[in-house]
Amino acid sequence: MAAPSTTAHPGRPARLDLLGHPLDPVSLDAALDLLGTWIQGPRAPHTVVTLNPEFIMQCRDGSDLAARFTAAIRAADLVTADGVGIVWAAKELLHADVPRAPGFDLSAGLMQRHGPNLRVFFLGAKPGVAEIAAQNAREKYGVVVAGVHHGYFDASDDVRVAELVRDSGADLLLTAMGAARQEIFNEYWREVLNVPVMMGVGGVLDVLAGTATLAPAWTRRLGVEWIWRVAGDRKRWGRAPALARFVGVVRQAKRRAARST
Repeated sequence: MAAPSTTAHPGRPARLDLLGHPLDPVSLDAALDLLGTWIQGPRAPHTVVTLNPEFIMQCRDGSDLAARFTAAIRAADLVTADGVGIVWAAKELLHADVPRAPGFDLSAGLMQRHGPNLRVFFLGAKPGVAEIAAQNAREKYGVVVAGVHHGYFDASDDVRVAELVRDSGADLLLTAMGAARQEIFNEYWREVLNVPVMMGVGGVLDVLAGTATLAPAWTRRLGVEWIWRVAGDRKRWGRAPALARFVGVVRQAKRRAARST
C-alpha cells in the first residue's frame, strides 16, 4: 500500500503524516475556501475525510475493510481534523498545531456560504431522514436539493445510487453511511459520482433532520463534544474503549520516537 502523500497543494500547508494517515493542517475557513474553489471551478471529483480517533483505530484491525478504509483516507483530496483527539495526537507526535475542521461545520459552512448557488445531494441515514434533512437545509440555507437517498442499500446497489448522484448534477455530496462505508463509497465511485465535493459526514444528516442533537456550543469550542455525546447516549458508550486505545497508541508511538532520537 502506498504511503500517504506529503505533497503541498496550492493554497494550503504541506500534508502531515499522523500514524500512517494523511492530515491537512488547515483551518475551518481555509478548508471552506478550498472547497469553494472546487465547487466553483472546472467540474472534477474531490473527496473529503474528517479524521477522528475512531477512524484510525478502525483502520488498525487488520481486516480487508480496514485496508480499504485506509486506502480511501490516503486517496482523499482533503483530510481535516474532526476532533480534539486528532489535534492532541498531532501535537504529541508531530509538534504541530492542527486546527479543527469538523464535518458538521464544513457541511453547514458550505451551505451557508453558497446558498442557492449550491446543489446538494443528501445520501444516507435511515429511510426518511435524508428527506427531512434536505427540507430543513433548503429552508435554512436556501440550497438547491439535487437529490436524496437513504443509506440502507447493499453493495450490489452501489452503482445504481452512484449513477443517481451523478445524474443529479450535485455540487456537494453529503454521504452519511457510517465510518468506512461512506469513505470507501465516495472514493471507489468517485469518477462515476463526479461531484466536486464528496464528504463522509456520519451523523450530520440526523442533526440536520432534528433526529439527533448537536453538542452544546461550549463543548464544540473546546473540541470535547464527543465526551458530551458518549456520556449522554448509551448507544455511544461502546466508543469509549476505542478512544482509550487510541490514547495508548499515541503514547506508545511517542515513546518509540523518543527512543530513536
